[in-house]
Amino acid sequence: MDKRSGFADVGYEEAVRRAHAIVPELRELAGAQEKARQPTPEVLALLHENGLLRIVQPKRWGGMELDYPAIFDIPEIIGRGDASTAWNVGNLSIHHWMLALYDPKAQEEVWGDDPDAVIASGIAYPQGRARKVDGGIVLSGYWNFSSGVDPSTWNQLACIVKDGDKVIDHRMCLLPRKDYTVVDDWNTLGMCGTGSKSVKVDEVFVPDYRALSMYTARGGSDFPGAQTNPNPLYRVPLGALGSSCLAGAIIGNAQAALDLSIASVKERSTNYTGMKMRDFQTVQLRVGVAGAKIDLARMSQHADCVEGMKYAAAGVMPPMEDKLRFRRNCALAARMAVEAVDTLHEMAGANGIYTKYPLERLFRDAHSASAHIGFNWDAGMSTWGLTALGGEVVNPTM
Repeated sequence: MDKRSGFADVGYEEAVRRAHAIVPELRELAGAQEKARQPTPEVLALLHENGLLRIVQPKRWGGMELDYPAIFDIPEIIGRGDASTAWNVGNLSIHHWMLALYDPKAQEEVWGDDPDAVIASGIAYPQGRARKVDGGIVLSGYWNFSSGVDPSTWNQLACIVKDGDKVIDHRMCLLPRKDYTVVDDWNTLGMCGTGSKSVKVDEVFVPDYRALSMYTARGGSDFPGAQTNPNPLYRVPLGALGSSCLAGAIIGNAQAALDLSIASVKERSTNYTGMKMRDFQTVQLRVGVAGAKIDLARMSQHADCVEGMKYAAAGVMPPMEDKLRFRRNCALAARMAVEAVDTLHEMAGANGIYTKYPLERLFRDAHSASAHIGFNWDAGMSTWGLTALGGEVVNPTM
C-alpha cells in the first residue's frame, strides 16, 4: 500500500466500521498490553492496518481528514475494547492533527519519511522552558505522561518561552527521537497500556519551523500550515476541544462496563435465593442510571465537537464563554462515565474484588483516566462559572 494515498478515500462510516470490527480483538489483547506497560506490536499493527491513527491527518499525506467529531467518536468505539488503546488512538491521532498546523517544512520532515509516523507529546507548558535564539529556541524540560512514547519517532513538547522573566510565547516543539530521553517510570494503578512515560530534554535547539506558537491554535487561520491545509477541521480551537479525543476513551470504557454487566446479569442468578438478578429492581435501577449517564456523556461530547466544527466552517472564533463551556462539558462527561462504572462495579458485590472479574481493569482505568487535567472538575466548572458571572478568564493558549 502507498502510505501517501493509503487512507485518503476512507470516509467516516468506513472508519467507524473499522473501529467496531477490532473491538473484540482489542479486548483479547488488553491484558498483554497492560503487562507490557506500553502499546504492543499486535495492537499497533491493528491500528496501522486500519488507518485508525490517521483519522484527522490531511488527505494530501494519505490521511482520512475526517471532520472533527471523529476525534471523539473513533476513540469512544475503540474504548469499548480497551481504554488504553483508545487513549493512545485519541492522543496519537490529534498529534497528526496538530502537525497539520505546523510549517509545511515540518510536515515534510515527518510525513515525507513516514506518513504513519507515531508522534507522542508532553502538553504541560510549565514543564518546558525555552529561550529565544537566532532561528529558533533552545529547549529544556521534563514532561510527564507522554502517552505512546515507546513506538514514537517524534514528540511534541510544550514550553513557555521567556525573555528574562517575561513570558513571550507558549510553543509546542516537535523533536525527533534522538533529541529526547524516555524515562521508564510508568508504573500505575490503571491505563497501564498507554505507556505514558516521562521524557526529558537538555538544551536542545529547535528551529522555528518546528516550534509552533500555540497562540495560532486558538481557532482561525493564523497557523503556519493554513495554506496547505485549508480544511476548517484545522481551525477548531485546540484549547477548547483538545480533550475530547481522550473523553472518547473514558466513555467507551464505561460503555464496555455496561455491555459486560448486562451480559453478566442476563446469565446470573443469586447464590442464595436462586432468583434471576434481572428481577431485582435495584439491579434494574443501576443499569438504567449507568446507561443514561453514558449516553448523555457521549451525546454531549459529540455535540460539542460538531459545534466546534461549525464555528470553524463559518470562520468564526468561538467566544471565550463557549470555549470554556466545551471544557466544562468535557469534565462533566468524564465524571458521568466514571460514576457509571462505579455504579456497575458496586453491583458485582464480592465478585468485584477479584482480578479475574471483567470490570476490575475497567474500574481501574476509569479512575486513572479521569485524573487527566482535561477532565479537572474544579477548573472546568469554575472557569466557565466565572465568565458566566461576568468575570474574565485569562489564558493565553485559549
